[in-house]
Amino acid sequence: MQGCPTANASPILMNNSSHRAQMVVDFATAFLSLDDEFPPDACERARASLEEAVAELRQRRPDLFAVMNEVGQAYLAAFGREYAPLLQRTFDALALSFVRMATRHGTWGDDLHEYHNEHHSLELLNGRLARIRLQLGWRALDVREWLLLALFATCHDLRQREPVAFWWDIGANERASIAETFRILDRVGFSRVQDREFYVTLGLMIAGSTFDARPAAPNPFNTAEVASSGGSLAPKLVAQLGSARPNDALQRRTQMMLIAADLDTANVGEPFASLAGSAVRLVQEREKRAGRALNASESARPVFEFLTDGQERYFFELHRFVSALGTEVFGAAKRSNESRVREQSRRMRERFPQGTLPGQTGQQVIDAFLEFAAL
Repeated sequence: MQGCPTANASPILMNNSSHRAQMVVDFATAFLSLDDEFPPDACERARASLEEAVAELRQRRPDLFAVMNEVGQAYLAAFGREYAPLLQRTFDALALSFVRMATRHGTWGDDLHEYHNEHHSLELLNGRLARIRLQLGWRALDVREWLLLALFATCHDLRQREPVAFWWDIGANERASIAETFRILDRVGFSRVQDREFYVTLGLMIAGSTFDARPAAPNPFNTAEVASSGGSLAPKLVAQLGSARPNDALQRRTQMMLIAADLDTANVGEPFASLAGSAVRLVQEREKRAGRALNASESARPVFEFLTDGQERYFFELHRFVSALGTEVFGAAKRSNESRVREQSRRMRERFPQGTLPGQTGQQVIDAFLEFAAL
């Protein structure tokens, strides 16, 4: 299959007082009006058919199709067969969003992003979300919360090539992903009227996955550069929402934002080899987006800095679990990785005592990093 051409750049929305007032009063109004700013791109138009997406997923990933069905049956056994229609709509949305992830910037297309692709979706869907279920059981979340987190896994990174433009600190990629996600929900039978709270909560979860970045990178359109330079926006949005009158709906929204943020960044609480692998994939994507070849000397120093200072800063300064559930499931494993992160950087600095030398390449730095991670 051919990949999908990049969408046209969207206009920049500025943080002015009227936008701020609107966001505080009603996130729903803001999110439900994003279609005009972020219309369907070529990939969305080419992958508009739900029936074709389901057939393609069944053909190309029968393993994933089987796992979804197995987990779905367990879900219905836990919560009741009356939720079968809701589960089917969610499965349809998962199929459509996964196929677009795999085609737009994944392994089925021609614009591969080494980190932001369908495998990252599966890290969340079949990895971290499954870990929550296996460790805490189905009753850790309610019937709709499981479905919201599953959809977050495949929808929060749908769009990755929007020009950097923050609105209320929510990134353009996230706003574009919200707009496309809402159209996917429309397509599979959800209603923006009857299911309004479902839409808004999922939109907030995606918005909160923005990294609060003030990029000083040479290329401000490099999403991977931005994503590595700040912390999750979710707790800041929760604090802003906290100024509104408290109610049950608001409490549910904020809880789901925080859990989703933890799910997205729980690589810190995975086996060290997985944590190191995610760092490598992100730096590979970052260098490609910056136009630096990994087999060239120009990439050596930025790769070295990312895999040493950058990883230490992310792990020890920028990352923190912000939900009780995330802390319970992933917190201990993060603590067990602390010494490995420090030891990894120490070995890298011993191998490259002057940072990097003329003639060395980014790929050589990556090879050393993976060598040490396997020890």
